[in-house]
Amino acid sequence: MKHFRHPARYRLPPTRRSKSAPHWSGRVKRLAAYAAVFFLVSSLLLVAALRVLPAPTSAFMLHQHIDDLAAGRAYRPINQHWVGRERISAHAFHAVVASEDQLFFQHNGFDVDAIGKAFNQYLRGGKLRGASTISQQVAKNLFLSPAKHFVRKGLEIWFTVLIEALWDKQRILEVYLNIAEFGDHLFGIEAASRHYFGIPARQLSAAQAALLAATLPNPILLKADQPSAYVLKRQSWILGQMRALPD
Repeated sequence: MKHFRHPARYRLPPTRRSKSAPHWSGRVKRLAAYAAVFFLVSSLLLVAALRVLPAPTSAFMLHQHIDDLAAGRAYRPINQHWVGRERISAHAFHAVVASEDQLFFQHNGFDVDAIGKAFNQYLRGGKLRGASTISQQVAKNLFLSPAKHFVRKGLEIWFTVLIEALWDKQRILEVYLNIAEFGDHLFGIEAASRHYFGIPARQLSAAQAALLAATLPNPILLKADQPSAYVLKRQSWILGQMRALPD
């Protein structure tokens, strides 16, 4: 006669807890940490290298090709020629400081007063205007896209801090003048000077440099070869500000 054990004496095998979620969570965290370290180190090395090396291109120049491709336009090369600061007229340096960032040599990359005024104006219902310094514009034009969102703004701040820490002010101006947009597929002071005036950048007069600087807020709409009344008025204002700048 067979004997049966009481069912209560049987124990079910312990259920295994799924380790896949914690496993993948830990892996994602490690990958995120590695990516963050890689970004920090690579961006530091890149900015350090560009302290002495000419920038072969910029994010804004590359984005111009992307825009052409997206619009189905035929390929057009970028007109840009890098030149060292000794081959750029002093008037060009004075013009961009006078027009874009008169406290350039006093701040550390950020004009806190201008940012505060722009934000207060926005809170009062006004249009949110830019308060970017030349250093911020170099960071944006050289490394980032024209898109406007908080992530890009955060990256702009990071690259601005690196640029101000690793470059001197003259280098920042030199890079800015070499990558600034001056027209359709036209970048840099040398290409702009030859395109609009038929002379190298080292021969620019004060009036010519001020005219180019007058178009910088929007070089596609504000044209140096067909200056509107607004551009001419802005050129005159910049010339006055250039004379008032300290030596």
